[in-house]
Amino acid sequence: SVALAESLASTAGNLVVDKARQYCVGLEINANHVSSCTEGEVVGVTQPVHLGRTTQVWETRIFQRNGQKERLVCISRMTLAVLDRK
Repeated sequence: SVALAESLASTAGNLVVDKARQYCVGLEINANHVSSCTEGEVVGVTQPVHLGRTTQVWETRIFQRNGQKERLVCISRMTLAVLDRK
């Protein structure tokens, strides 16, 4: 779950900066696993909490989908540093 959350937040962070001038790297990540996932598919959704000049904060929610049912499996928050290219 944490690897998926990190991948989603890092990708999203790098998509919202000017790639010619900046890039993002992870500073901190935390996650709360609220239930287990044993079958069905896993879906992750990430949204920005803060998009600043030097940092970004992203929240990712991971759900287990089994047919029409959806259940929260993990919630994560990741802080990214926005760095200038040299």
